[in-house]
Amino acid sequence: MKSEILCKSFNPILGVPRMDKAVGGHIPKQAEKRRSARFPVVSPVEVKWHEPGGKTVVEPAQATEVNLQGGLLQMKRYPGIGSQVELTGILSRETLLARVVATRQGREGQLKGVAVELLAPSATIWGTNFQLKKTSFELVKLEESIRSGGIDARILTEFRDAVDYVRKTAWAVQEWQERQLQQHDQQTVIPLLVSERMRRTTQLCNAITGEIAAGQIHSDTVGVEELLQAVQVMTQRLTDLDKHSNSRP
Repeated sequence: MKSEILCKSFNPILGVPRMDKAVGGHIPKQAEKRRSARFPVVSPVEVKWHEPGGKTVVEPAQATEVNLQGGLLQMKRYPGIGSQVELTGILSRETLLARVVATRQGREGQLKGVAVELLAPSATIWGTNFQLKKTSFELVKLEESIRSGGIDARILTEFRDAVDYVRKTAWAVQEWQERQLQQHDQQTVIPLLVSERMRRTTQLCNAITGEIAAGQIHSDTVGVEELLQAVQVMTQRLTDLDKHSNSRP
């Protein structure tokens, strides 16, 4: 059950909804073509624009779905469709110009956000969370593309495990930053990371045991002595931990 919860917690790539309206009315479901994948983030930005009467408005906002070309912004006051706005990433401190191209509406017609298109694509304005999710996504695509390359299954397995570990570690970084922004307890991320390390260590131990049985690892294999010493120390620590746990009333 714990492993199931952990697996559900580590889900760095999530599906996101599409925009509802654009200039001129509704967008048909098959009409919208994104130039790059969009990812859910929590990225604070400052939005500045000029009202038709010349008044300058500066409004804090949250970017919640972003890609290289733009994103969805949620805020208290909204600029009109077609307005040019100035976006400043609170985390990245980068400022770029964008254009409001669509609105997001709820089921009852209330405005839920506006979609903005960056005049110059950027991989940094949304902060490191977007970059981590984008990198994780690209690693998964790379894994899929090399499966048909005639590479040894053992190497593919190693690559897949490495990608999986990177994605889950990236998830921990994202969670830490998002909880920090939302003033939630970041320390709750650490036990999940430790549990993931335990799972991966168990996986590696089982793999090495299988390679020894298959004759792929010998006494003169580089690293065997160091691994044996580390395993002996860890075995003693785990045994002491188990004894201490069993001695409790």
